Parts: sequence; structure tokens; C-alpha cells
Amino acid sequence: MNDATRSPAGPPASPAVAALAAAWAGTDTLLLDMDGTLLDLCYDNRFWREEVPLAWAARHRVAAGDAIARVTARLDAAAGTLAFYCLDHWSRELDLDLKALKAGTVAGIGYLPGAVHFLTAARAYGKRLVLVTNAHPHTLALKLERTGLDRHLDAVHSSHAFGAPKESPAFWAAFARVEPFEPRRAMLVEDSLPVLSTAHDAGIGHLVAVAQPDSSRPPRDTAPFSGVRRVAELLP
Repeated sequence: MNDATRSPAGPPASPAVAALAAAWAGTDTLLLDMDGTLLDLCYDNRFWREEVPLAWAARHRVAAGDAIARVTARLDAAAGTLAFYCLDHWSRELDLDLKALKAGTVAGIGYLPGAVHFLTAARAYGKRLVLVTNAHPHTLALKLERTGLDRHLDAVHSSHAFGAPKESPAFWAAFARVEPFEPRRAMLVEDSLPVLSTAHDAGIGHLVAVAQPDSSRPPRDTAPFSGVRRVAELLP
């Protein structure tokens, strides 16, 4: 066959795509975040940044704009701590029944595009699928019931069971004692860059950031970590 009749090989894969393919091949265990990785963070952003402040405004007779600013400031001040993710903590702090408020908003809980396909395909590739989330146990149970996500998984872990959030080295030390995996052959897929940084220090071999955790917002820069817009992009 001469050059005129040879089938084109196509362009070579980009270095980023090639690196992700190599990471996938070197992964036995997928450590998967929930909100912003598999489930759409749009729900959580709306709940905490709009619905909770408006409920607080109604209860305390505060203007909506003022309530949003004040509640958001309190949330942001707790970022990176276990309290930030704790439904019981914020129910006390804001004097609101947040479990009841969440129960009335479950229709907004849903998968990110391609997430179910990814989970099904990853299992077919023989990967162990482990959910690792900072979600409060009540929130986790509500979302599993709503989505059936746990049916796709081999194990489910909430950081509340370990007494430390994923942003803390203490979490990864405790997690390694209960979940059997080889850190060098594990891939953490996560939308939080601080969590990815801590996981790197804990020796997790492959780290991937989700660039568009909230489908209603544009993708963001994930540097210094490799990023994908959707988890399905990780599939070979």
C-alpha cells in the first residue's frame, strides 16, 4: 500500500489525554466524590446560597439580600471544616429545620451528564468504585434514596464517620485503615482542589479535577491538577 491509499492514522492524542489514559490504565480503585463529581452541584449551591438564606430571612424577618450576604459569610468562614458540611451544625447555628427544608427540595437532586454511563462502564472495566464524600449522613442517605447511586458502588464513605473532612490529612489516615486499596493505584476524582491537594500529600497516585461541577455555571480552571469537564471523559 502506498501513501496515496494508506488509511489516515488520525492526529496523535494530546499530552493531557495521553496522561489521563495512562492514569486510567494504572488505576485499580476509583475514589469518587459525590456532589460536583457524580451529582450536579447546582442543587447544593441553590440550597445553601439561596433557599437556606431565604428561609433564614423569613424566620428572622431580615431582608432577603441582607440574609444572603450574612448566611453566605458564615458558610464561607467554615469552609474546609467538618462543620461546613454538617446539617446538624447549621440547623443549630441558623435556628432552622434544615432536614425538613431539604426534604422539600429533593426534586432538584440529580446526576451530572454522563455520570451513570461512566459508573456502568467503569465497573465493566473492573475498577473498584468507592464513594468518598463530605456529605452529612442525612444528606447522603437522602441523595442515595433519590438517585440509587449506591447501586453502582462497591463502598460508600462519609467523612463524618471519620471525624475529619477530606481537606484534612487526618481523614486520609483514618480512611486508609478501613478501606483496602493501594494508594499508588487509586484515582481520586473530585471537584474540590483543596481536597485533591491533601490527597496528593496522602499519596493518592492519580488525581483528577472536575472542571464543571455545577451544570448551570461555566467550567473553571483546575490547575495544577488534570481536569475533565465530565467524568465520562475519563473512559478510554
